[in-house]
Amino acid sequence: MLNLLSRNSGSKNSVKKISPVEAKKRLDANEPIVLLDVREQAEYVDRHIPNSINVPLSNIASVEKRLKDKNATIFVYCLSGGRSSSAAAQMAKMGYQNIYNLGGISSWRYETVSGRN
Repeated sequence: MLNLLSRNSGSKNSVKKISPVEAKKRLDANEPIVLLDVREQAEYVDRHIPNSINVPLSNIASVEKRLKDKNATIFVYCLSGGRSSSAAAQMAKMGYQNIYNLGGISSWRYETVSGRN
C-alpha cells in the first residue's frame, strides 16, 4: 500500500502554509506565536497586523538577531505572499523549525494597525 505521508522534500525544516482564518484562531487562543512582517519598513508603518515585528525580506539574514529561538512558531507575511514565501524558505535554511507562510496582508480580513502617530 502506498503511503502518501512519506513523501519528503529532503529537508526536515519545511515551511507550512496557514490560512488567515486558522492563523486568527491560533492567535486568539493566545498561543505563543511570532508574527513576522517581511515587507519594507514604510509598508509596515502604513499598516500591519497587531503585535507583529518587522524584518524586511531585504534584511532577512538579520532575523537571527531578533528571533533567537529557532523552535518558536513563526507566522510570516508580506503584501501578497511572494516575499513571505521567500523569507520563510530562507529561514528554514537557517534552521528555523516551525515556520508558517501566512501569505499576504491583502488576504487578512481582521484588524490591522498603523504605525503612524
